Amino acid sequence: MGRLLGLAALALLTGCTLRPPAPLQLVVGCSGPTCPGLLRYAFDPQSGRLEASPAQRLPLANATWLVVDPGRPLLFAVDEQPQGRVSSLGIGARSELTVLDSVDSGGAEPTYASLSEDGRALFVAHYATEPRPGGSLSLLPVSDTGRLGPVRQRWHQPFEQPGSLRQGSSHLHAAVAIDRQLLVTDLGADRVYAFDYRSTAKGPTLTPADPPYLAVPTGSGPRHLVFDARGRHGYLSLELGNQVALLERQGTRLTYRGQVDLDPAPAAGDNRLGALHLSQDGRFLYVARRGLHNQIVTYRVREDGGLDELQRHDSGGEEPREFTLSPDGHFLLVANQRSDRITVLRRDPASGRLQDVVQELQTPAPATLRFLP
Repeated sequence: MGRLLGLAALALLTGCTLRPPAPLQLVVGCSGPTCPGLLRYAFDPQSGRLEASPAQRLPLANATWLVVDPGRPLLFAVDEQPQGRVSSLGIGARSELTVLDSVDSGGAEPTYASLSEDGRALFVAHYATEPRPGGSLSLLPVSDTGRLGPVRQRWHQPFEQPGSLRQGSSHLHAAVAIDRQLLVTDLGADRVYAFDYRSTAKGPTLTPADPPYLAVPTGSGPRHLVFDARGRHGYLSLELGNQVALLERQGTRLTYRGQVDLDPAPAAGDNRLGALHLSQDGRFLYVARRGLHNQIVTYRVREDGGLDELQRHDSGGEEPREFTLSPDGHFLLVANQRSDRITVLRRDPASGRLQDVVQELQTPAPATLRFLP
């Protein structure tokens, strides 16, 4: 009898041990006329595969940037339209998404958003293809429940350069909140603007910092910006220059340390950078290249913040606009927008190297993707 009970207990224990991990949830935004809306897919963290069909579809077209609230079950999505909008969504106990509200973002073609560290403000950067009004920045208040208020503050720096295709006017591409500051990249003006953030009983506000901006090399076109966990070393993709700029932040002062060329001898043609992200442990930087080279370039991050190139890996499609790492760091998922495809690449967390293609999932014009907590 005791032996039978022991075997039963062992079987139960073995069953618990072998139980597969619960699926994660990946939210995918898309753009263009074929975009079916905001999609939620189940992701198996063991195999690295996405379910073939989405678990949920919401009618949010052109959601080209997503923000996951780190402290509340909330997701924010921008709607990249000529008259931009931004939506807040609640995340349910089973990861189901519910639209809480949708409001005017205060500008044209929003392409990026971020939350203040206290969660009281959402900052939205508007690219604005047309030179008038050009790129702009909006601050929208966020309630404790995730509801968005109307635009509280709007900022625009007039800039025009006739004759330039991509830099004829201001084009704000990113708005990165760090500590009590906001850093905003302007692809058109070759600047990174800095703002100080305050939140009082009257509400959140931004004021230009001193100095108000950091100039980057002429014609380089700053796009996206990430910082290490300490907030000291920053990495800025220069979309038009095909470079990654190395920045250093001491207190609230930003310094340009130099840049790394992705092409020491640039070839003529379409060469553009897309997204860039640090690995969770901060040891590796990944950069997307678009155009002639559809690649993910991997750099090892040195102790001093410098970069050593480690690998160049095919993105698995055309126009890798955005990518994300799985929470355990074993997979990298690429939104190959022009190929209508999400490509899942295996990754070695120890070496940082990308490996084989695990899956190619067809989905219309993916532009952004985020894992839910």
